[in-house]
Amino acid sequence: MYRWLSIAFVLMLGLRTAAYADDVPHREHHPLDIRRDSLLRLAAATDTLETRVTERNRRLYDSIATKSKRRAVPRLIYKLLFVKPLLDTLNGRIVDESHELEPYRGKTIGRITIDRCDVFPATDSAWLAQMSNKLHILTRERIIRRDLLFKPGDKFDPGTIVRSQQLLRSRSYIYDTSVEITPDPADTNRVDLCIITRDSWTIGINVGLHSESRASVSIADENILGTGNTFSLRTNFSRKDFSYGGNSAVYEMPNVFGSFFKARMEVGRNFYEEDLNMHLSKEFLKPADYEVGIHYRDRRSKVYFNDLETDLMVKARSLDLWAGQSHYLPSINSSFFYTTRYNYTRFSERPPVFYGYNPALHDHDLILTGFGLYRERFLTTNMIYGFGNKEYMATGYKAELDVGYSWGEFTDALYLGLSYRTGGFRPMGYLMAGLTLGSYIDHISGKWRRSAIDVDLAWFSHLFYFRHNRVRQFLSLHYTQGWNREKGHREQINFTHYNGLLAMKEPLLGTTRMVVNTETVVFTSFQPLGFRFAFFGFADFGLIGYSPNVFKNGFYNTLGFGLRIKNERLVFSQMEIRLGIAFGKGGWLSADHFSFSTGQRLEQFRYRPQQPEIVNFE
Repeated sequence: MYRWLSIAFVLMLGLRTAAYADDVPHREHHPLDIRRDSLLRLAAATDTLETRVTERNRRLYDSIATKSKRRAVPRLIYKLLFVKPLLDTLNGRIVDESHELEPYRGKTIGRITIDRCDVFPATDSAWLAQMSNKLHILTRERIIRRDLLFKPGDKFDPGTIVRSQQLLRSRSYIYDTSVEITPDPADTNRVDLCIITRDSWTIGINVGLHSESRASVSIADENILGTGNTFSLRTNFSRKDFSYGGNSAVYEMPNVFGSFFKARMEVGRNFYEEDLNMHLSKEFLKPADYEVGIHYRDRRSKVYFNDLETDLMVKARSLDLWAGQSHYLPSINSSFFYTTRYNYTRFSERPPVFYGYNPALHDHDLILTGFGLYRERFLTTNMIYGFGNKEYMATGYKAELDVGYSWGEFTDALYLGLSYRTGGFRPMGYLMAGLTLGSYIDHISGKWRRSAIDVDLAWFSHLFYFRHNRVRQFLSLHYTQGWNREKGHREQINFTHYNGLLAMKEPLLGTTRMVVNTETVVFTSFQPLGFRFAFFGFADFGLIGYSPNVFKNGFYNTLGFGLRIKNERLVFSQMEIRLGIAFGKGGWLSADHFSFSTGQRLEQFRYRPQQPEIVNFE
């Protein structure tokens, strides 16, 4: 009876989650390279407790599977809900895959074969898994080959191999990838490579709930006919009277004809918003490379203006053109780069503007040139923003100086900017630090205008054990200050989704803001029915106001805790339940007290250059 009650509980939980789940199913892991057997033995030796728990769960699931086969309805329930588990072989360890590949450096790459795997393993007898494989169109071999940064005859470079793996895994239609290396027995200076990929299930339906009682339903295929291209269609409607709010469509090509250019086009309407968005670009991928891009946007949307305390319509057309080049400097193991950008923006609908008021809504032409040094490489780990999947964490630095000139509607100005970012794994964990400083200089008066500084610090600990549970601590600090600011739109800042308090809903404004976010995540060893639980607690502290001395501004705080749940045998993926409160000196504040969502935290640090930007003041 207990086992049948367990199955009923899992079914109810799964059906509830299906309405929200966006993540693709997790699948059985496959071999990564010729060292995988030794890694598996090491993982088994260092995590015997988890092995015992996993073995108990395996016996339980085998028992459930055996009993489910006796009757038609339980058998159907089992096949709908259960899939093969993902094998976690990293356990939070940091692996330098490029270092492991060093013995092959300089050898000539021979044959390159592609081994493509279905969404679910062929050994999975579940009806849903087999049906999904039949319906799914496997990513075409030529699409995978297009994303490789090497070809037969090239010299084997470990960094290029790892960068290619990271690029493949960044594609939404690829769940996992690995490289098997086979030395040529007839030629000791030659190696053959086998690229192993496993597809993701990429067809999905999403329901979104938005402000002002608006809602949307979208359907998307992120791997059309196995080409890797994405098409999505969204319909918008009102939750009050189900009135029609317009459609929007997006088509995206992540690698156009193997050129490493990304193309994206979006067109549609959403109640008050109309948007035409076209983008074509190529970014830096290698230490010695180039970037180029063009972005055109024609958008009409409703914008909230803090100083007017109302929503107004804004319609603008903008065109961005940029290009850049990088050159590798072996003596310092870094790349020198330079980039140039031209921006054209014109407004046809907006609130009143004049000199010194609403400068973000002024017509302008802008030229920016940036140059500097950067280095970026990737290390492999897991259990940072997910539970067990491989995660590539970037390490390196970027130092950039930007110089530009703006021809404005009311005045011209020179722009000067400086930015620096660095990050990597340290003895106490992963640490990232970033600084951006920028200001305009008025062409006529010579005064500094619209100046801003932005400081970011982020840290998370190594994975450590506490009573058989795995724990990771996160800490971040964001500081933004503006001076010589003008009046109007975007001349003040507030708490945002990325630079704010997690559960805060109170509208607060200022020119100086500092936020400290902390989170403790406990990956428990408790795995009833194979469910993996991660408890987390957060405490966020914020200061915001108009005083240059940040500590003289208003203080605000949010506290809360939550639970993330994941079962790698179930089709449905991670769920998050969060409770929180917010308060300040004056007492309780408006907060998002309860939140339920799916998916995992996503926060990527990058150190490669992009098009030059004006310092962000949001």
